[in-house]
Amino acid sequence: MSRRDTDHKGSWPLKILAAACISLFLVPTILLASPQSAKTSKPAQKTAAGQQRVKPQIPTADHSQTNKVFLEHADLLRYEQQFGVGAEDQYQVLTGNVKLRKGGMYMYCDSAYLYEATNSIEAFGNVRMEQGDTLFVNADYLDYNGLIEEAVLYADAGKKVRLRNREVTLTTDIFHYDMANEIGYYDVGGELTDKQNKLTSLEGEYYPQTKDAYFNFDVHLTSRRDNDVLYINTDSLEYNTATHIAELVSESEIINSDGTIYTSSGTYNTNSGQADLFKRSTVHTRRGNTLTGDTLYYDRQKQYGEAFGNMVLTDSARQSALFGDYGFYDEVRDSAFVTGRALGKEYSKGDTLYLHGDTIIAYVDLVDSTKVTNVFHRVRFYRYDVQGLCDSLSMTERDSIIYMYRSPIIWSGERQIFGNQINAHMADSTIDWARLPLTGMMSEHIAEDCYDQLSGLDVTVWFSDSTVRRMYVEGNVQLIGFPMESDSTYNKYVYVESSYMDSYFDNNSIESIHFWPETTSKVTPLYLAKRNSYFLPKFKWYEDIRPRSPEDVFSMPEEMLELFRQADPIVPTSKGPNEPKRESNKPNPNAPAPSREMDLKPEARMPRDGGDGRPPKPELTGGLQPEVPTIESSPAEPESEPLAEPAENEADKLD
Repeated sequence: MSRRDTDHKGSWPLKILAAACISLFLVPTILLASPQSAKTSKPAQKTAAGQQRVKPQIPTADHSQTNKVFLEHADLLRYEQQFGVGAEDQYQVLTGNVKLRKGGMYMYCDSAYLYEATNSIEAFGNVRMEQGDTLFVNADYLDYNGLIEEAVLYADAGKKVRLRNREVTLTTDIFHYDMANEIGYYDVGGELTDKQNKLTSLEGEYYPQTKDAYFNFDVHLTSRRDNDVLYINTDSLEYNTATHIAELVSESEIINSDGTIYTSSGTYNTNSGQADLFKRSTVHTRRGNTLTGDTLYYDRQKQYGEAFGNMVLTDSARQSALFGDYGFYDEVRDSAFVTGRALGKEYSKGDTLYLHGDTIIAYVDLVDSTKVTNVFHRVRFYRYDVQGLCDSLSMTERDSIIYMYRSPIIWSGERQIFGNQINAHMADSTIDWARLPLTGMMSEHIAEDCYDQLSGLDVTVWFSDSTVRRMYVEGNVQLIGFPMESDSTYNKYVYVESSYMDSYFDNNSIESIHFWPETTSKVTPLYLAKRNSYFLPKFKWYEDIRPRSPEDVFSMPEEMLELFRQADPIVPTSKGPNEPKRESNKPNPNAPAPSREMDLKPEARMPRDGGDGRPPKPELTGGLQPEVPTIESSPAEPESEPLAEPAENEADKLD
């Protein structure tokens, strides 16, 4: 036998032993080797080279740690080594009843890839996340990035990712959940619902711990309560699912069965219907009124709104508006209050009336459901054809009368009306008739120092198209008139005293004047009269305190304030201490029946029986028609010496 043969025979056992050692070394490698080099979306369908029961990765570790993902259970585990990639891309394949944990969050799925190096997960099929018994998320696929601690959940076509947090449900196509900060959000459109409301938006965030939600772009809130109408449309909204309070941070529209709110900043409690609104907000009520203010408080259930700063309340039905620094509106009682540069506007006739007072109050009288408006104090108003002032004013729909108290004055053109009280009846926003039941003085500027003047204890004036058509004066009648000569000059004045006067006008010119029962009259040439005799004792021309523009209603001349301080207090109107009150809410019933039909509205005409069943006033004098001095335009000689000079008055100021 040769040495080669000897060597060959001797080495055979060694070769067998070496082969056995190599086989033992390669078996684990073959069992763990991956037949594929890339992941698929269905790990369970991969060909397994070997299987083993899963045991806890770190049996002694604390699985409540929040910085690591732990495998709690899986039916099978495979390791598939990926060649040509780093350790962070190596993963384990988990299949069957997979359960993973990160802190207090548990994740369940049919199968998953576990990237142990980065604490990352890809989960497939029946994906579910649970935190305690309050937070649940369902999806079809989950991608968890352990480096940033964020999970992205997806739903298959036709399905939605669903988050449930007690009574809150959030659905979307793709849902992001920041596990470190416990924030869920979407940016592909989603819907959040709680027991009371449903909210939809293109982008949204939800904080399960605080119950806060933030929505952006095409945001819509809708009430889910039965028999309730509520819509909020905006581009940005914050909402708390525990309090059901919506915080509005962009241009927003709140629609409910009681009206609409427009705001860009504020909060709205969808439980109570109470809103705190900022940055110039407006409430539109179902009556058609609007309430606007720099800051608004509105209670939907009580239908009550309060405005702070540049308040505006409009009434479209009555074509009016109120302005002020502060005010409120009660829709149930149809009442309003405004103060602080309070201003009322009435524009039903096209020409706006501006009315100012310290405070304006409007309400509905519960007795007959008519509107009452009270203005006090230091009242001033302006319209192009009429201006006025008084210390307090009241307007009632019941009788369509404006009651002006304490030194009221009205101007129209060159005319001035002054008294202790003026009651003006309105028809279609124009004066139909006016009455001064507690003495009155009417004046008209003629030329230079010449003023036509008339005073009496009770004065009633009828108007047609804003011009005087008739005037009736009762008690202590005094008149001074300056008739125009043929050359348009004035060279005399007429003074008349009587108990009653009834006069008619045409185009602002006197047609006739009737006085009774006894009359004292005098015509005095101007060259024989002292200048202060041109005026009645109570005459005063208040042109300096007259409102001249809409802005001028806020002026407070000292002369006007002093006039109010000296005014008589408001007292009941009566003929005497033992006689009933006069009915000052109508023309003087003692006025004779008109001598001819005037162009007056029916309610302003006096009945021909004197208004109370009695005959006309002239027949009360025994049926005799009194002698009527008529003021002519032709020259006349004085009947006697000039009258004694009146007491010190406004004439002295005119000298």
